Amino acid sequence: MAKPYPCLWFDGNAEEAAGFYVTLMPDSHVDKVWRPPAETPSGPAGTVLTVDFTIAGQRFQGLNGGPQFRFNEAVSFVIDCEDQAEVDRLWEALTANGGEPGPCGWIKDRFGLSWQIVPRRLDELLNDPDSERARRVMEAMLKMGKIDVAQLEQAADGASSQSPAP
Repeated sequence: MAKPYPCLWFDGNAEEAAGFYVTLMPDSHVDKVWRPPAETPSGPAGTVLTVDFTIAGQRFQGLNGGPQFRFNEAVSFVIDCEDQAEVDRLWEALTANGGEPGPCGWIKDRFGLSWQIVPRRLDELLNDPDSERARRVMEAMLKMGKIDVAQLEQAADGASSQSPAP
């Protein structure tokens, strides 16, 4: 049975975006770049129209559809990070060259696509059976841009992540 896959609309830079995205995670690669033999609404014959690529085993397609549509936060990619090092690496890569950090682990990359970079530990702490610990973690996370696991654990334990005033 056929499986659905997302098609992402770009304004002429689908190949560049796919090339970047496949550097982020293992089991990622560009599968096919298609140049139509005839003119399309997106450009002349021979220009890149679609790029099929795989990120971490998930199939995607990039379409050079033009400037009519832009990405927004209604759709985002969530990356469930194993540890702080993975959060840091992805945060750096996605904010480089024009990416914009946002609140609570959100980033908009240089192509305008939104990502949520989330350490697994956040989910564990938010689902702590001790609701007071979970509340403190949630409050700490809401003040963060990039999620910091050490600060979340401090909040869970009731420690302030800020130094006391002299």
